[in-house]
Amino acid sequence: MRHAREVTYTMLMRAYATASKTETLASNRKTGLKAADIANRLRSEQEKRINDKNEVPVSPLQNRVNELKQFSQQLQSIHPSVLAKALYRSMLYEDQNIIAINKPYGVPLHNVNGIRNSISECLPLLAKITDGMQAGSQLHFCHSLEKECTGVLILAKTEEAAEHVQTLVRSHKVERTFLAVTVGVPVPSEGVIDIPIIEKEVMGPQPHFKMGLSPLFKVNEEGDGVTRVRAHRQAESAVTQYRVLDGTSGCSLVELQPVTGVKNQLRVHMALALTCPILGDHKYAHWNKLAPQKLPEGILRRLGLVQSKTRYLPLHLHSRRIVLPRVKGHGDITVSCPLPKYFTNALKRLQIPLPGKE
Repeated sequence: MRHAREVTYTMLMRAYATASKTETLASNRKTGLKAADIANRLRSEQEKRINDKNEVPVSPLQNRVNELKQFSQQLQSIHPSVLAKALYRSMLYEDQNIIAINKPYGVPLHNVNGIRNSISECLPLLAKITDGMQAGSQLHFCHSLEKECTGVLILAKTEEAAEHVQTLVRSHKVERTFLAVTVGVPVPSEGVIDIPIIEKEVMGPQPHFKMGLSPLFKVNEEGDGVTRVRAHRQAESAVTQYRVLDGTSGCSLVELQPVTGVKNQLRVHMALALTCPILGDHKYAHWNKLAPQKLPEGILRRLGLVQSKTRYLPLHLHSRRIVLPRVKGHGDITVSCPLPKYFTNALKRLQIPLPGKE
């Protein structure tokens, strides 16, 4: 098993800068530089250093916003080849059938909404540099992971291996564990959420679609019991096990284990079933509008933010561990992934103890 490293913005920018510098040097050797060109460049660099010294100091709030922007926006501008190499260096697991990578924040599995980068864009190059992959072979997705989610992502080296893992996922034989920071403390502190989910249209000034709850029970007219209602044809069964690991400052660290795999299931169950939305979930923190998550003053103060800047908060939902059942006499395959830096920073600011290493 490889040593796991987080795919950080700094790592990607370093690789990108190295590639750019190499190209610039090669270009200079071809065209040649005159003494006047060199003098002008040195003069401009000196002026820039002077201007940097005279700049107004950046406030702690702006520093915090800039830090969050690195995770929520700038990864999407990295060249796909640079991202592929970074994913390879941060590989979590590899054998003859599958690899597991550490998916970074903000990068979708497929190209959507004009975003330049996606994991699928990186797969051809990632296949080329992966050990044991034959020329022309491809990597295949074995399960889904949302764009805003980080952590373990399983890829198969063959279509047969992909179908096998997908069958295990559909039959609920793959154990998936997520960690989330929630706004609020779930009550009870441990349990199972078994409420179907359905896509609904939200009307209003900004009409849009969201996944919502489709309960099988409702409170009776007397208010002292529940009555079963007919299931909606388009609703999908959704079951989530959860357990509060720790909590303080109005937030909690929660372990989530989805039994089913409905779109946005964990986010919907936490926000709408337990009324404890995940930190940075700007989609489900409000039901009837599209707006940044509104946070209590105490949480904002600990996070070093003001309400007008909460739109930069990433979703604090991380695929911590995946366990694949044993195959042909081999033991279970357990793949764990370290928390991203923005996640651990939030836990420290909220004074929530970091979870133990896997």
